[in-house]
Amino acid sequence: MSAFKYDLLKQDEGSQARRGRITTARGVIETPVFMPVGTAGTVKGLLPEALKEIGAQIILGNTYHLYLRPGHKLIQQLGGLHKFMNWDRPILTDSGGFQVFSLGELRKITEEGASFQSHIDGSKHMLTPELSIEIQQALGADIIMVFDECIPHPAERKYVADSTNLSARWAKRCREAMPAGSSDSALFGIVQGGMHTDLRKQSAEQLQEIGFEGYALGGLSVGEETSLMYEMMEFSLPLLPADKPRYVMGVGTPENLVEGVARGCDMFDCVMPTRNARNGNLFSSFGKISIKQAQYRDDETPIDPDCDCYVCRNYSRAYLRHLFMSREILSSVLNTHHNLYYYQQLMAGIRTALEEGRFHEFRAEFYRKRNQ
Repeated sequence: MSAFKYDLLKQDEGSQARRGRITTARGVIETPVFMPVGTAGTVKGLLPEALKEIGAQIILGNTYHLYLRPGHKLIQQLGGLHKFMNWDRPILTDSGGFQVFSLGELRKITEEGASFQSHIDGSKHMLTPELSIEIQQALGADIIMVFDECIPHPAERKYVADSTNLSARWAKRCREAMPAGSSDSALFGIVQGGMHTDLRKQSAEQLQEIGFEGYALGGLSVGEETSLMYEMMEFSLPLLPADKPRYVMGVGTPENLVEGVARGCDMFDCVMPTRNARNGNLFSSFGKISIKQAQYRDDETPIDPDCDCYVCRNYSRAYLRHLFMSREILSSVLNTHHNLYYYQQLMAGIRTALEEGRFHEFRAEFYRKRNQ
């Protein structure tokens, strides 16, 4: 009997937003939740203790990267990814499908799987649904994603239809490689279908026929307009079981999170807060600021006067600009700490608003501050 379960605690009356709780063998995850991305077994710039301090409940690891370096068998030999990276809370692993997709001409998709050349040394590999599951189980992930093909946008409808059906067949192979209840890990299916509602519906039905512990929307935030992304969320999320977690992969901005929650999403991940931090772009309640701008050279105020994170309590914009312009390592550390804290606080605020039945007011206030 798997330790994994989802409880729906409260449904918002004015939207599809919902407050829930995921239970795993390594702890409870309060939803809606944002998962920091730790691609190579580390969230860049932050110690695990700092991640806990800012409220991270679960982080994301990546199958493709950890398979190539240092190798899943080595990580398993050393006690699994949790022990390897000193993180005792839940981990979700992406199947590697998106990374293979991003390799472009270096990969070839067949019925068997995806053959590709390593971006590290050019060596040739074949990633199949079965191998993806084997890698993720060796890593010891609490939530495992099926191996799928991420569909680019724009794409010809025939390609989208063929790819969606291929992903469904791969999903079935993933389920067979990891039978339900066979471990404490949960297996999530990934809805594809491009920007076609009928194909999204077909994909959601195919996956539910197979049966998974949770469901995700893939193939979003791949270059489509934001309005189209929201349209796909609004159509697709209600097609998924109400008693299972719903995850929109690779999304996104603070606005995307608020709108995703309003449409019924429980889980998000994105490199945006960490990547932006390393590039000197900082998130705040009033929008994004670029710390490298000259106007912050002698600015004694914190990034966000409304933020009580370690960085905002101790450092000025002037100091953070100095670190960034000097290319100091501490710049990435402090900027990342602040950005991820902002994301965690945003989600905590959403959860509280849902509990108190005032999500509509929270959403309106979120936009009011940004439009001042």
